[in-house]
Amino acid sequence: MLIIGIESSCDDTSVALVECSDKGHFVIAEKTASQIDIHAKYGGVVPEIAGRMHAEKIVPLIEEVLKNQKNPDAIAVTSGPGLITGLIVGAEAARALSYAKKIPLIAVNHLEGHIHSVEIPSTIIFPALALIVSGGHTEIVLMRDHGDYEILGKTKDDAAGECFDKVAKILGLPYPGGPQISKLAETGNTKAINFPRPMLDQENFDFSFAGLKTSALYWLRDNKLDKKITINDFCASVEEAIIDVLVAKTRLAAAAHNPKTIILAGGVAANKKLRETFQKTFSATTLLVPSIQYCMDNAAMIAIAGYYKAMDNQYTDWRELEVDPNLNLE
Repeated sequence: MLIIGIESSCDDTSVALVECSDKGHFVIAEKTASQIDIHAKYGGVVPEIAGRMHAEKIVPLIEEVLKNQKNPDAIAVTSGPGLITGLIVGAEAARALSYAKKIPLIAVNHLEGHIHSVEIPSTIIFPALALIVSGGHTEIVLMRDHGDYEILGKTKDDAAGECFDKVAKILGLPYPGGPQISKLAETGNTKAINFPRPMLDQENFDFSFAGLKTSALYWLRDNKLDKKITINDFCASVEEAIIDVLVAKTRLAAAAHNPKTIILAGGVAANKKLRETFQKTFSATTLLVPSIQYCMDNAAMIAIAGYYKAMDNQYTDWRELEVDPNLNLE
């Protein structure tokens, strides 16, 4: 089945054409327009600007991806969660394409897409346990089959990626801040500052990173970065605290549910140390992590998630497609 995926939930406008079958998923063509340079001057994503940029880019990207290609069998589009300004642009483009080309439409949850990003080119063996960790989400999801999800735990406040970005902003690092912290942390002392590990002592699968962000702010208020404790040490200590919590909660969930596959997905899954720590911690279990390219928001993962919905005949009439910025996975 040939599926075109459309993703516009945040600040990346992405379109991909993917050949999907029970033999695997193969990306035929894909194009992504990033808005990082535009939002960098504001220190974060501005929804109104993001919406306008999506509107400028999405039709040319669709035309480029479909150039010299046969019509796809289905259109998969992100319907939430995300920024309403971006979601509307993607949905309207998908509606128009569905109407004009008489192609069936599939609404896809953005988080479901992140889970399926590991299927380029791997295969998920069930039951699977997924840690989705990004700027807006930190969730542990039990997956018994395609489309069968149970959220075991999620953040009570800030997501892990949001914590990375906000601490980076406090330090005055350029946007996006997460990669900046990780780069500095590579040569820092992880034990220089004993930052808190929120909710680590609680026997549940939930997260909280707002307190860690505040602790970092107060440390900088009361102390100075110098030769004794450098900015690299500070970043390494923050990164270590975040990773300790992510790994510990995932390990706890894995012990409770005995999955055959563990999935690490989402933008923060691109973090080098997080990937290495997961590989060491879960070496006895099949661990699937997307390539760096597919950790970020992309349309290929939306197409693959849409394929499994198509196999279950979960289509949406173009007239009835709705977006929900707070869409739940379950």
